[in-house]
Amino acid sequence: LAHASMEPPVAVAEYRDGKVLAWAPTQNPQAVQDTVATVLGIKKEDVTCHVTLLGGAFGRKSKPDQVAEAAVLSKQLGKPVKVVWTREDDIRFDFFHSVAAMYMKAAIGPDGKPTAWLQRTVYPPINSTFDVAATYADDEMGLGWNNLPFDIPNHRAENGPADHHVRIGWLRSVANVYHAFAIHSFADELAKAANQDSVQYLLELIGPPRIVNLEYKEDEADEKQNYPLDTARLRRVVEIAAERSGWGKRTLGKGHGLGIAAHRSFLTYVATVVEVEVDNKGQVHIPGVWTAVDAGTVVSADNVRNQFEGAAVFGTSLALFGEITATNGVINQGNFNDYQIARMNRAPRHVDVQIVASDAPPAGVGEPGLPPFAPALCNAVFAATGKRVRELPLSKTRL
Repeated sequence: LAHASMEPPVAVAEYRDGKVLAWAPTQNPQAVQDTVATVLGIKKEDVTCHVTLLGGAFGRKSKPDQVAEAAVLSKQLGKPVKVVWTREDDIRFDFFHSVAAMYMKAAIGPDGKPTAWLQRTVYPPINSTFDVAATYADDEMGLGWNNLPFDIPNHRAENGPADHHVRIGWLRSVANVYHAFAIHSFADELAKAANQDSVQYLLELIGPPRIVNLEYKEDEADEKQNYPLDTARLRRVVEIAAERSGWGKRTLGKGHGLGIAAHRSFLTYVATVVEVEVDNKGQVHIPGVWTAVDAGTVVSADNVRNQFEGAAVFGTSLALFGEITATNGVINQGNFNDYQIARMNRAPRHVDVQIVASDAPPAGVGEPGLPPFAPALCNAVFAATGKRVRELPLSKTRL
């Protein structure tokens, strides 16, 4: 997946007397200092970066490559230089969201609930951004994979090595995106196989209110004490999202369906219900999205809603169309004609965001809205068409 942020990479730099003065819309000015200093062979303290106002970039602006280009050119030309990437450069030379494959298997008891659960994931690790020899996932295992909040007596999570064939980087919610897709698509398959309601089945998978005992690193004492994995909070957002969507209380027409998913990421609990309408041409439209979020203490409710409304639109683009391919080492996509973004006629018509009142410590809101969106969308597609989606983007599945 490409970030395809509205503003492509851009920077201004001036090299003078062994020092660099730079202006850039960057998420990581420290990385600008490190990279420019390394490229030019100067001290990090001799690089000053002014962070300009920046629009959303979903992680792309954490990378400082365009600033390094401007600094090198300024040194060569002896003048300040402004670098603006074209859209084609932006998409073809992105730090892409990595590809992933997941394998899911469960043993089912007489009541239709899992007695054993196996999940296996393979994807290029983000650590390969820093070390080309890195092949095994590390911290990403904790992004929605080995912290499964389900009440299952026998649970095993595995991962394996995978090469990175293109340069990869952070994209909104990182590994949570594909982990949530696999887990909650599978959970919905189990619900349907047991002929049970998806919401009720999900609540039973989560189990009774409790604190899940996770393994923590030595530097995660604050997270262990102040942000334990509390299934009561996860259950609450599931119940609220289902209630506000009218789940089980309204009759849906032909080609319509509801789907649900819930995920905890960045210490925030989110449940999303998506309604889809699949027309006679197989195109998916989204009449409504209902999201419930428990992010602890909320300071600015309007900003929280903005993030989750934006996640619904961003998630629509990624789930319906998002795909980067390559031929002979060259990225095929280069602009919005071949890397599609959801336009107004495909974006959700209505997005409802309900913030759960909480006195827990504040948690993240910029990224947690994305992981449950794709599985909720694809579960809704199954409810509408009877066709299960196991591969994204959804445009690859004939409906």
